[in-house]
Amino acid sequence: MAYTILIVDDSMLTRMAIRRILEMLDLDMDEILESTNGEEALNQLEEHDVDLVLADLNMPQMGGIELVHRMKASQDTAQIPVVVVSTESSTTRVKDLLAEGVKDFLHKPFTPEEFRAILMKNLEAYHDDN
Repeated sequence: MAYTILIVDDSMLTRMAIRRILEMLDLDMDEILESTNGEEALNQLEEHDVDLVLADLNMPQMGGIELVHRMKASQDTAQIPVVVVSTESSTTRVKDLLAEGVKDFLHKPFTPEEFRAILMKNLEAYHDDN
């Protein structure tokens, strides 16, 4: 199965790093999409069938939390797993994010092995449910 993954981060360097790791993981990728904020991500989600969203929290125009809320409010996107990729270190904040519908949390900086483990866990769970 080929996967489509959406990277949502206002940092071009972070998007490039995540894309590079995705390409190194030797996954069957259909498409890697990129957005610089939550608004762009919602537009991408309307146009593409996405298997996983990797989202930063703090972005201009619409951050990751509002993106998650908007995705969970729509039948079309509610089931798409969202993994937050952030420097956020508060365990309380991470617990709150998980309670709000985020599937997983990846703390920056991360290793390719950590990234792959979280990515595969969430892609497999999503496709088992759908």
